[in-house]
Amino acid sequence: MRDVGTLLEALPYIRQFHGKTIVIKYGGAAMEDETLREEFARDVVLLKYVGLNPIVVHGGGPEITGYMERLGLPVQFVEGLRVSDPDTVEVAKMVLVGKVNKEIVLRINRHGQPAVGLCGDDGTLFRVARRASPGGQDIGFVGRIERVNTGVIEHVASDYIPVIASVGADREGNSYNVNADEAAGAVAGALGAIKVVFLTDVPGWLADPADPGSLIGQAGAEQVRGAIGGLQGGMRPKLEACLRAIDDGVGAAHILDGRVAHSLLLELFTDAGVGTKIESSS
Repeated sequence: MRDVGTLLEALPYIRQFHGKTIVIKYGGAAMEDETLREEFARDVVLLKYVGLNPIVVHGGGPEITGYMERLGLPVQFVEGLRVSDPDTVEVAKMVLVGKVNKEIVLRINRHGQPAVGLCGDDGTLFRVARRASPGGQDIGFVGRIERVNTGVIEHVASDYIPVIASVGADREGNSYNVNADEAAGAVAGALGAIKVVFLTDVPGWLADPADPGSLIGQAGAEQVRGAIGGLQGGMRPKLEACLRAIDDGVGAAHILDGRVAHSLLLELFTDAGVGTKIESSS
């Protein structure tokens, strides 16, 4: 009866989200642990089977860092963004597009739905421009997405699950590393997604980063906007991406603990939910 109750609880959410686009930023522990990788692929396939339109946008920061260290390249972050010289961008493209993207595609395929890998270069999916850090520091070839070619995604998503690696190029053809959180927010906004979900390695947005019990379960965009200037580290790009998506018309943004199996389904299909939900107004 408990399982029946769970299904009945999910039914109104499945009905509400049927036919709608949900963008999922995939990263952190959910990409590193073998069991979590399999569960994530199953969750995405389930979303497709029950009538949603999932779009996966991924990073691969730990793998990029690992390869850079093996090659003797310096690893540096400024306010949660990777400082990227041309060598860093080359490694990032090789790891994200050539390795991580294909592993995700193969795993989703194996669980019963066909997926297609894309990156920002495919069909000029992302047009980017060079950006500085929020503090104004030069961080090299890190791109801010200026335009998303939604036609590419929509064409693929009509028959497949798109899996998008977060790299792109400018008008002159220079390659850039793109923060995956920003890419997910930009894709969600351009597509008019009903939700954008960020999987991370903390329970959500914490009022006190040192206290896992200080989870902010729900917040309005203005509350986030007022707090974001005082934040540092990886949470800042996530919250900036949430704001961009909401400002572009996305219904809600969610920050979830990807270390918890099926957190994606728990947030979407249960009354209690998990993690942090951010809307245009609280």
